[in-house]
Amino acid sequence: MSTTPDSWWRSAVIYQVYIRSFADADGDGTGDLAGLRSRLPYLADLGIDAIWITPWYPSPLADGGYDVADYRDIHPAYGTIDQARQSIAEAHALGLRVILDIVPNHTSDQHTWFKEALAAGPGSPERDRYVFRDGKGEDGSEPPNDWHAAFGGPTWTRTADGQWYLHLFAPEQPDLNWDNPEVRAEFESILRFWFDLGVDGFRIDVAHGMAKDPALPDLGLPEFSVIAHEDRPNHPHWDRDGVHDIFRGWRAIADSYPDPRVFVAEAHVRPGRLARYLRPDELHTAFNFDFLKCPLQADELRTVIDRSITDLAAVGAPATWVLSNHDETRHVTRYGRAHTGVTAPLRDHTQPCDLDLGTRRARAAALLMLALPGGAYIYQGEELGLPEVEDLPDDVLQDPTWERSGHTARGRDGCRVPLPWSGDTPPFGFGPPGSTPWLPQPENWKSYTAEANQADPASMLHLYRDALRLRRTAPALSGEDFRWLDSPDGTLLFERGHGLLCAVNLSHRPMALPEAHDLLLASGPLDQDGLLPPDTTVWLRTA
Repeated sequence: MSTTPDSWWRSAVIYQVYIRSFADADGDGTGDLAGLRSRLPYLADLGIDAIWITPWYPSPLADGGYDVADYRDIHPAYGTIDQARQSIAEAHALGLRVILDIVPNHTSDQHTWFKEALAAGPGSPERDRYVFRDGKGEDGSEPPNDWHAAFGGPTWTRTADGQWYLHLFAPEQPDLNWDNPEVRAEFESILRFWFDLGVDGFRIDVAHGMAKDPALPDLGLPEFSVIAHEDRPNHPHWDRDGVHDIFRGWRAIADSYPDPRVFVAEAHVRPGRLARYLRPDELHTAFNFDFLKCPLQADELRTVIDRSITDLAAVGAPATWVLSNHDETRHVTRYGRAHTGVTAPLRDHTQPCDLDLGTRRARAAALLMLALPGGAYIYQGEELGLPEVEDLPDDVLQDPTWERSGHTARGRDGCRVPLPWSGDTPPFGFGPPGSTPWLPQPENWKSYTAEANQADPASMLHLYRDALRLRRTAPALSGEDFRWLDSPDGTLLFERGHGLLCAVNLSHRPMALPEAHDLLLASGPLDQDGLLPPDTTVWLRTA
């Protein structure tokens, strides 16, 4: 299927901006809109199609902004609504679309609605916007059920009047009741508010969690199993059929605009279920967590790629590909370990890491990802080759997982450390000289700055720029044609369009390349015999 202006999202490369850690213009240690605007030319030069901005709304930041206090304003540390308008306009002028995060499963406990719910008392219309229940036991002192929160501990917190409220994440993030028509109407209004300001789409946080079984049955699972057991059939709060009616209403709103807006689902669901979210009258695309979490092994990658393309093609949707995001260990670090997949992202890693190996594999994985049909996501800093910061001091950790787990899971702060842009010492151009970023940057990040990358023709940044330029200009990469070709065990070989090949060697032996070809791009040098070394990917044009 060819891409038209209205279907740009089918093959878009979207860059995730974790705004708190992207660029700090005023020196308060926190990224902001002025900093983002100053770096928009860098993003346009990288060759991406759109930016996805993590929540920029007013928030107490109990969960990095995913606890929203006001969905129609900007956090004061980031800027103002006028600056948001200006950011959107400047991005558009550079040819970049803008996607925002929307957090519809829960609000902040500082949201006006939740304050009203606490004040109004049991049985009130205000409480019906959320999920309040009486407790178990003679005095109601036991939680309504045994569910456990994603960040540790129970999913229930008791209020002063004795009732309990549900929070699948932190206590500061009370879950909304999506059976309430007022909740549905409010979020449809929020969508229109931002669409009218020029936003091109939304990434939907916890899209698979908005509908709950009204019976709230026990799960009978141990703590910290909430994420691992998302694949349980008929789960009482994950991937329930009720979410699809919500999204059909949202799609009608998006399609009502002359330049149709788009939706991206964050939906952790069982294999085969994701396509249900991407039917023609629902959402447009979804993150491919199977690909992100897959070990860097040829047979497992091929299975995930095949399943992703085939399942989504059945509903006319493109696959998407992603290697890192703000919730997972950066893939340079993952790939430097014996086990290269994602297992328990919120737990400590005790395996040793070979960053040279991880970087070599990350370069190979980037060319694999960007050669596949469909869309792709780049997490800020991966184009610089940034590793996970796994030795942050305990006293700077801010992820709620750290406290909720009793200091047994360090959480996600290690992938959220502010970006290094220039210079030899912190803050590396993230903020003005002398400013202190909200999370400390390692001293050795001077070799990872955008400035250092720019000066090295063999850097990760140049690899990404070259790949994105070819992806944009090579006709074979513009469509959705994709064919596997025979290749040795431990390797992948596929053709895009007519005559563009991607060869990936994940074995322990050099790989012979097809004869009569031109080398377009390589993640690393070929060996002296012209063979493809292990942990290397090339793009070829056949003669």
